[in-house]
Amino acid sequence: QVQLVESGGGLVQAGGSLRLSCAASGRTVSNYAMGWFRQAPGKEREFVAAISWSGGSTYYSDAVKGRFSISRDNAKNTVYLQMSSLKPEDTDVYYCAASGPGSGNYIFIQPGDISFWGQGTQVTVSS
Repeated sequence: QVQLVESGGGLVQAGGSLRLSCAASGRTVSNYAMGWFRQAPGKEREFVAAISWSGGSTYYSDAVKGRFSISRDNAKNTVYLQMSSLKPEDTDVYYCAASGPGSGNYIFIQPGDISFWGQGTQVTVSS
């Protein structure tokens, strides 16, 4: 079993930045693709970004491409989401996700592919 714990959420003004972290425990996720989804009340969970376990492949939703950057540190079992140029429409609960085990360049974009979820962290962007 893998536990994922997010941190770094909060309140920020439009145009600002935040960095989310997701620490995995229980067992190593070094051979798991990891990433982030977000969800607003009453809406479906939406893919944000993902990174392969090798770090060699990344993928972003069109909504965040060019503004968000995903990275990981396998030695620390941690994945990061650097969010810049934040907009009010980025306001959501952000969930860390892990999927695998998989090949070095395996990556996901669908909630149905996820093996483990974090509990979520709130990001609020004020206008």
